[in-house]
Amino acid sequence: MTFSSRRTTVARALAAGAAVAALLVGCSAPGKVQSPVESAAAGGSATADGAPEGFEEYYTQSLEWTDCGEGFECATASAPLSWQDPEAGSIELALSRVAARGEKVGSLLVNPGGPGGSGVDFLRGAVGTFGDRLKDSFDIVGFDPRGVGASTPVTCFDDARKDESLSKDFDLETDEGVAAAREEARAWAEACAQNTGELLGNVDTQSAARDMDMLRAVLGDEQLHYLGYSYGSQLGATYAGLFPERAGRLVLDGGIDVTLPAEETSKGQAVGFENALRAYVTDCLADASGCPLTGSTDDGMQQVRRVLDNAFERPYPTSSDREVTQTLAFYGIAVTLYDEASWPVLTQALDEVITTGKGDVLLYLADFYNDRNSDGTFNTNSSEAFRAVGCLDDRSSADIEEMRAQVAEIEEVAPTVGTFFGYGGITCADWPYPEVEQEYDVTAEGAAPILVVGTTNDPATPYVWSEGLAKTLDSGVLLTYEGEGHTAYGRSNDCIADAVDAYLVDGTVPEPGTTC
Repeated sequence: MTFSSRRTTVARALAAGAAVAALLVGCSAPGKVQSPVESAAAGGSATADGAPEGFEEYYTQSLEWTDCGEGFECATASAPLSWQDPEAGSIELALSRVAARGEKVGSLLVNPGGPGGSGVDFLRGAVGTFGDRLKDSFDIVGFDPRGVGASTPVTCFDDARKDESLSKDFDLETDEGVAAAREEARAWAEACAQNTGELLGNVDTQSAARDMDMLRAVLGDEQLHYLGYSYGSQLGATYAGLFPERAGRLVLDGGIDVTLPAEETSKGQAVGFENALRAYVTDCLADASGCPLTGSTDDGMQQVRRVLDNAFERPYPTSSDREVTQTLAFYGIAVTLYDEASWPVLTQALDEVITTGKGDVLLYLADFYNDRNSDGTFNTNSSEAFRAVGCLDDRSSADIEEMRAQVAEIEEVAPTVGTFFGYGGITCADWPYPEVEQEYDVTAEGAAPILVVGTTNDPATPYVWSEGLAKTLDSGVLLTYEGEGHTAYGRSNDCIADAVDAYLVDGTVPEPGTTC
């Protein structure tokens, strides 16, 4: 599997109330900066300029913004079901915005990652982490990409069946286990096809990027200004490749190397989570009074692995009628690695499991990752969208011998968690729609400077991916945050915040090699 690379604020929420000190790291950068990126005219009327033939009505539509509480406005845009066929019908895209507080530069679209993250929901939680200059200068616009959330959604299982599926373990070391996992993936595919219809074949990243160009025009901007986290970096890079001349100021935080095949992506993520877990274990062991792990860092890593293995052999009981399977235990551990502020909660979960054999905290964490409520309902369709977008964008081999060879390679570099990143080919083996052919230039030649932000020990989007994305993009510039956790802007330090704000507001591009 490939673990979701969505931008999460849940990890920080999990640690709410914990006494966690925020250590700001100094920013080291040469004094020279690149030439500013000029901003095109901001916030005019919708225009058909750039609209593909037959799609002009989408580019020239008017949005009706209504007050949706707490200073936010909401609207719904129409988008074509298929960007290849203007006669195929339309879908809806949900939007929210916070209006610029001062002189407006333009609109800034934001995407929290995933694929499957809701930009509408994200904006409400994240706007407080954005810089004042950014909020003064832009209408900040969150949107739910096609297939996601309040937009026309991908729909698959009902909540009870989804809950059952997300909890299942499979013994993938056996042919019978692989067959059972594939049958479960086939059930997902059939349910998604039956309940979603033709949209299921049109939720690929390229289609979502074309939606963003339409939104750019509808919002009245000549160029797109954009802040994308995690998978949002892939979406932004895709936009730049499709529309380099319309790419304005793009920030791609937690970069995904778009040149990597699916197998390499899984391996890279496994290493990322292994390294993040190792950093946690080292930190935990330094607190001798509160850490349930003992011995060296290697010893602690093996103890975490035993927690996972024990869950497979005998799921952990909880105070409810639910048990913590190995799959849920891994979700519960992994979600805390997105932000070091959540490490104390992981310590609490491991202490409970190791000391009492119960999994209440792990279950709570797993439910948080899966957006599951205590009554068994789900807040979002992120699991469905993650699967649907991924199966259209890029697939790995479903050949059992090739998958086992890949698992062996992954476990060699990530012995503690590598198992959970193998067998990714199973998910899309029986998907009802084919992989979408790539139609864009990954170098985005001709685009203005694009800012890529990488965190050195990011688990979900490893730093080497940000390095690779910045090198692949013809105009890519890498800004580095030396630290833990997933993505940097809004959760790291003033150095990153100031550099990103200066780029978006003033067009000032950091000198390549800038480190915070």
